[in-house]
Amino acid sequence: MIRRALLTLLAVVGVAMAVLAPAGPAHAQTVSAGQAIDQLQDVRSSIDHTLALIKAGRADEAFAAARDGYLQHFELVEVPLRAIDNDLTIRTEGKFAEIRQSIRDGDSVATVRDSLIQLRGLIDDCERKLSTIGPGAAALVTGQSFIIIFREGFEVVLLVSILLGYLEAARSTHFIKPIMVGIGLAAVATALTVVALRLLFDVLPFSIEVVEAITALVAVAVLIYVSFWLVARLEQKRWMEFVRARLWRAVSLGSAASLVLVGFTAVYREGFETALFYQSLLSFGAGLGRYVLLGLVLGVLALAVVAWAIFRLGRRLPIRQFMNVAVVLIMATSVAFLGNAVHALQTADVVGYRQLDWPRPPIFVSQATGYWPTAQTVFAQLALTTVYVLGALYTFVIRPWSLRRHAKVAPAPGGAVT
Repeated sequence: MIRRALLTLLAVVGVAMAVLAPAGPAHAQTVSAGQAIDQLQDVRSSIDHTLALIKAGRADEAFAAARDGYLQHFELVEVPLRAIDNDLTIRTEGKFAEIRQSIRDGDSVATVRDSLIQLRGLIDDCERKLSTIGPGAAALVTGQSFIIIFREGFEVVLLVSILLGYLEAARSTHFIKPIMVGIGLAAVATALTVVALRLLFDVLPFSIEVVEAITALVAVAVLIYVSFWLVARLEQKRWMEFVRARLWRAVSLGSAASLVLVGFTAVYREGFETALFYQSLLSFGAGLGRYVLLGLVLGVLALAVVAWAIFRLGRRLPIRQFMNVAVVLIMATSVAFLGNAVHALQTADVVGYRQLDWPRPPIFVSQATGYWPTAQTVFAQLALTTVYVLGALYTFVIRPWSLRRHAKVAPAPGGAVT
């Protein structure tokens, strides 16, 4: 009886203490999603500070920074986050605890660093869960996906129309079937390339952030090349002449295998570029996959209309006008890819991380634009934008002016200067 009374008394005291206890982070029941997102930015700062301290050999201070990042900031995030994704909350809590224990045990800098990099990724996941995508990010990603598939597909439609037109003009329509087989194989190879890239990323001995950054940088290099309409135009002309010459040789030989190869090579180059671009788009589009798919579907439908107009109606399309518009959109996409690539390298602690005291957009907008307010990402995007602006000035202003000037001073046939 006395024991039961004591237990009851202890229970009452416990409840009273819980009710009267001052509200701390763990009791912050009224934290909104927006406030939680603000706290996540403070968590990121604590992660950066912890990493700097552990690299400097100041383990005690690093432990204190990691502890404060959790107790003072992430605990405020837990309440709204737990209601949305309890599993993610538990995994993030566990990673905080793992880092503190790793520092306490005196683990190597590399071990603690890897855990902090993983925590950065979890914090991004937490923000995505607490954020709404919004029309801006959705429209941007849908547009990027659309322009990638439509521009690359448009090149394929032009090539195929040239191939089929040549065969019809040469009265060799019986060779159309092997050409179409090669085109079909190129489409299958493109799909397999997408899968192969994902499998390759899983086995490479680098962190996923580094691999994604490298892929994006390769994609940016390709996009820079195709962005300057003059270079792209000359390259397109050379490529089409090369394909036409190979087709002529294959028709002369009457080799079905050669014709299949012509159809394959004509299309797969564009297919490989498409696979590379979409790999980058998906790598940095976490949570935006359905809008990538939407842009892909809309682009394919638009291509079907264009192909029907060319092959069935024989209409001439405003190719140059489309290319001019596509170039601007491709440039903007490459700037976004570059910003995301630099950010991925920062997350992996490969590139420095100097935070700017600038407004930070919602995470989905950052993913769509590649804008992350750090000195490194902003400088990289400004540098690439400057390259594009200077290239446009040369292509559309300086070069035409130079050509006109030389035309005026060129000697006439009779020796006079015009």
